[in-house]
Amino acid sequence: MPGVEQALATLQRGAVETIGLDALRQRLESGRPLRVKAGFDPTAPDLHLGHVVLLQKLRQFQQLGHKIVFVIGDFTAMIGDPTGKSVTRKPLSREQVAANADTYREQVFRVLDPDATEVVFNASWVSELGAEGMVRLASRHTVARMLERDDFSRRYKAQQPIAIHELLYPLIQGYDSVVLRADIELGGTDQKFNLLVGRQLQEAEGQPPQVVMTLPILEGLDGVQKMSKSLDNYVAITDAPADMFGKLMSVSDDLMWRYFDLLSDRPTAELEDLRRSVTQDGVNPRDIKMSLAHELVGRFAGSDAADAAQQAFAARFQRREVPDDLPEQLVRVDQAEPPTVAQVLKAAGLVASTSEGLRMVAQGAVRLDGERLGDGRGLFPSGSAHIVQVGKRRIARIRLA
Repeated sequence: MPGVEQALATLQRGAVETIGLDALRQRLESGRPLRVKAGFDPTAPDLHLGHVVLLQKLRQFQQLGHKIVFVIGDFTAMIGDPTGKSVTRKPLSREQVAANADTYREQVFRVLDPDATEVVFNASWVSELGAEGMVRLASRHTVARMLERDDFSRRYKAQQPIAIHELLYPLIQGYDSVVLRADIELGGTDQKFNLLVGRQLQEAEGQPPQVVMTLPILEGLDGVQKMSKSLDNYVAITDAPADMFGKLMSVSDDLMWRYFDLLSDRPTAELEDLRRSVTQDGVNPRDIKMSLAHELVGRFAGSDAADAAQQAFAARFQRREVPDDLPEQLVRVDQAEPPTVAQVLKAAGLVASTSEGLRMVAQGAVRLDGERLGDGRGLFPSGSAHIVQVGKRRIARIRLA
């Protein structure tokens, strides 16, 4: 097992904020397995890559020997987390929540180790509170503190309604931490207020306050809004491999790096090398994106499925770019030595000069049979015909005469 400082560095990679860092260090130094809590409200069926950002961090805790408590918020889902909402959310029915919860319980182990995961439902203890217990819980917090929460504050100032049941949501989420005696709770940045309520309630009950770790919110495929099934900008972890691969290939080049940072298991140094290959070496971002899609599809569907999805995507792309009736072009270069790629590009009329050919190759704009070339001075292969693409519009089927 790594030392405490190395473990801290691993756990804090990608985290936005850790509240109680000294306490986390001390608890790691104690050597005892920590109880690491995260709650997921089953407000929609299926887990998606936005959930995976948090699940990956939980898996890192598992790999360091700690116990994960995966809380399915079947009670809180019926309230609806008001975070970021400008209007009161409509509560879900018990039947809707139960159906969604079944998918969560089944899918979470695509990321987490079942032997180190305790799956619990918060209705099992919240329902037992009763009216008296709920009043007692509400006495632990003030209206003034509750209105410090950004979304409540905005709605209050705008004279937009705030239903009483919405004020109960942070209290119940915090009460989960008391019942579970959580050492650490993880959540998105939009959950910070709720996580801090958990610390407060634990202290009120005489427990050590939990460490709070917040993680970034993953943007959906549109690159603007939070990944959400309701916005149809999501990638479900149960998507068919080809569908998942295609969705990931559709993200913008800028968003690709965000997905790498938050979803990839690759070391930071490797990600930095990939960035340099695009910004300095002229590698096409699409090739890097394809490696990301392969990695993520492989994680949820296996390496064979990832290989097949990549091949299917490449075939579809090539069919879109290369006409089936593209005629074969014989190219003769009058010189004693075998011609270079740049020389063939000029002879075929795909570039105006060999210097332009060299420049286009250096920019990553030239493909030979679908593979990006890196050296315009390399020899062009003889024998059978080869598909050569320069940029998006110049294409030829070339065979040396």
